[in-house]
Amino acid sequence: MPPDLDLNLLKVLDALATEGSVTGAARRLHLSVPATSRALARLRRAFADPVFVRAGRGLAPTPFTLRVAPQVRSLLDAVDGVLTSERELDPATLDRRFTIRINDGVASTLALHLVRRVSAEAPRVTLRFVGEGAEEVEALRDGTVDIDVGVGDAAATDLREAQLYVDSLTLVVDAGSELGRSADPSPAQVCAHPHVVASRRGISRGPLDDALAAHGLARHVAAVVGSFAVAALMVAGSDLVGLVPRRLAEQYGAMLGLRALAPPIDLPPVPIRAQWHGRLDADPAQRWLRAHLRAAASPG
Repeated sequence: MPPDLDLNLLKVLDALATEGSVTGAARRLHLSVPATSRALARLRRAFADPVFVRAGRGLAPTPFTLRVAPQVRSLLDAVDGVLTSERELDPATLDRRFTIRINDGVASTLALHLVRRVSAEAPRVTLRFVGEGAEEVEALRDGTVDIDVGVGDAAATDLREAQLYVDSLTLVVDAGSELGRSADPSPAQVCAHPHVVASRRGISRGPLDDALAAHGLARHVAAVVGSFAVAALMVAGSDLVGLVPRRLAEQYGAMLGLRALAPPIDLPPVPIRAQWHGRLDADPAQRWLRAHLRAAASPG
């Protein structure tokens, strides 16, 4: 560690990375703006790097900071875990930010329930939800992401996981459309209407197409969008057919005027899991958050 560096300076670096401005970091750290500016100057001397550079009205991290910021976040979490393990966790005074990487179809039904539960007990905690990407498990290892929620693959040996619930996919149509007014649409009728597909990778073909093909059927995908929520919104008021998580359809279907239809072909269930790194398994704050996550995911 450079001689001009201490834990408080690392907290400043983390706050600057989070807030993107000296003013925001000062507010987060309960410091004055001049004190935070002086700390930034010390960081620059200690690392022999600008650390953050002016970008409009805020600050942008340098390549060096982009590399070290996740490690700093992980280190601060580890220190916090050591300190809180020596005393009973008090959520009311917990001042921490948790980053949750989450599938958009899950986020639309789970995020609000989790925020409500956490805010009621820990008003100073911030939950940062980020979309899925190509990071895979490395973001959990380096501390960029605290918990990953989604379909997920089997956990690596250094990760821990828990199943939150099992969902399924269901078709949705506008209740006033031709399909929406049909008593029991046949697979052929469903395939005769244009479909909207949700895929963050822009892929138009999915499990439903494979299942239909096995029965000599095919659908026309008229649009591919990046999220299930957008797909549901496009279905509302149109003749499109969408395939979305059942929980999303149950929670927002009536509000959007949608009707849920069982897929014309059986599709496999969709288990939703939470994954986290083993080093955080016993962290009191993480355990508290995971308990709320499980409760928020429970039916009802």
